[in-house]
Amino acid sequence: MISCNGPSCSNSPRSNEEGLNLIGNAEGCRLDHYICPAGVLTDGVGNNHNVRAGKTLEEIADDWRGNILDAETCVNRYGNGANIPDNAFSAAVSLTFRVGCGNMRNSTMFSLFRNGDLKAACNQFPRWVYGGGRVLPGLVTRAGKEEALCLDGL
Repeated sequence: MISCNGPSCSNSPRSNEEGLNLIGNAEGCRLDHYICPAGVLTDGVGNNHNVRAGKTLEEIADDWRGNILDAETCVNRYGNGANIPDNAFSAAVSLTFRVGCGNMRNSTMFSLFRNGDLKAACNQFPRWVYGGGRVLPGLVTRAGKEEALCLDGL
């Protein structure tokens, strides 16, 4: 499991193994850039920043780690991440990873997390199944896994 809680761990994700596996398995890893089902230019493991062909595995891993940390920062800042259990946090990071902080920061889910209504927040995952303006079966599956992880242990 990848976890770290001290000040010397600022570059290590808090997300638990289940959450990281959920993201990695859902996103897959592509060495060449491609257009994802939502119509966004992507490479590596769901990366859509500085996309280019020919990245090394080390560059892809660095992008992934950075994107996870960005999503965690968003959950902490706007979703009360420091005060939600690890599974809920990791599930929220998975969703934030795939839809972006701009879509999450004012979401009902994050509002519910801020208010401490964890189960209601977890029940929001099925709403996040659209890509390119249509329901995508892969996102329905992923949202179900995110919701199950979020609710696990509550």
